Amino acid sequence: MRKYEVMYIIRPDVEQEALQALTDKFQGIISNGGEITKHDVIGKRRLAYEIEKFRDGIYVLVHFNATSEVVAELDRVMKITDEVIRSMIVRDVA
Repeated sequence: MRKYEVMYIIRPDVEQEALQALTDKFQGIISNGGEITKHDVIGKRRLAYEIEKFRDGIYVLVHFNATSEVVAELDRVMKITDEVIRSMIVRDVA
């Protein structure tokens, strides 16, 4: 298993319960073949530029160890989730 880091931005109009459900869903995908080392909901921040008519977003940062299959599934699910306006998964080399 390799170390990865994912940061995703959720629409600012999402309710607290829906935010918790989304983070639990993504954590479940990672835990199905990987392990989460750090999970941090950074909170609502101003975006550098407008994305899909939103000026703010809720940032979430997750560090985890997983196989490439888990990373591919996480990326696929994030791309089809309407509440996620931007996401990026990178391999941690440190």
